[in-house]
Amino acid sequence: MAGNDLGSLLGGLLGGGGSGGQGGGGQGGGAGNILGALLGALGGGGGAQAAGGGNNPLGGLMEMLTKSGLADHAKSWVGTGDNQAVSGAQIAQALPDDALQKAAAQAGVSPEEAADQIARALPTAVDKLSPGGRLPTGSLEDIIKQQNL
Repeated sequence: MAGNDLGSLLGGLLGGGGSGGQGGGGQGGGAGNILGALLGALGGGGGAQAAGGGNNPLGGLMEMLTKSGLADHAKSWVGTGDNQAVSGAQIAQALPDDALQKAAAQAGVSPEEAADQIARALPTAVDKLSPGGRLPTGSLEDIIKQQNL
């Protein structure tokens, strides 16, 4: 599934390969997995479309964050400067409840823990997925292909 592929991609980008292997308990590779689950939920659950993201859940997610008052945070992740931190509470407020619930269920954690994990991992993931200060376009599969992984 594309969400799992993106989770693997994000796990690799975030350096989660070492402790996230077999028997990792979900904690080591959790960053990529939770973000892959979230983007899969947004792409498959209508959240990205509702936010204007089309079939690009990353673009839809960034638009949701922008509309939720986190525009400066989101811009800092795409830009070339320092990434601004975001809290789990801010993420939970910005995301559709159903998408967060679905991502949490797929990752095997509570929605609160999912929001915290997303808050920790999202700035780095978006930064690494937007080389040169531009978000990738297209579907999950297109994003993966654009990263040559």
